[in-house]
Amino acid sequence: MSSPKIASLSWGRIKVQDTTYKDCKVWPGGSRTWDWRETGTDHYPGVQAADLEEIINKGIETLVIGRGMSEALQVPSRTLEYLKNKGVEVKVLQTEAAVREYNLLAGRGARVGGVFHSTC
Repeated sequence: MSSPKIASLSWGRIKVQDTTYKDCKVWPGGSRTWDWRETGTDHYPGVQAADLEEIINKGIETLVIGRGMSEALQVPSRTLEYLKNKGVEVKVLQTEAAVREYNLLAGRGARVGGVFHSTC
């Protein structure tokens, strides 16, 4: 199963296949909204391991994190350590760069997943 390409990105909107999200999670075979309220995520302290478990469990090898258009979303060292311990390579980028990187990897058939914040 391949990772879906991100069709478009603009402030507050990420389109994956035929679905538009504000923030989203993507993995081989699917995508869904990334609802920060599920895990108590906010710009600070940032992305939590709990935000990523669902994607990690899909068997990805690489995770791309889009920190927002102005990179306001933090990624704590404990989250990076969690990914390292799971054997997952991580790329933390500004969201536009993250989408380009994710689509490049997905286009090569990599087992890639991602979480993307589309505003600040």
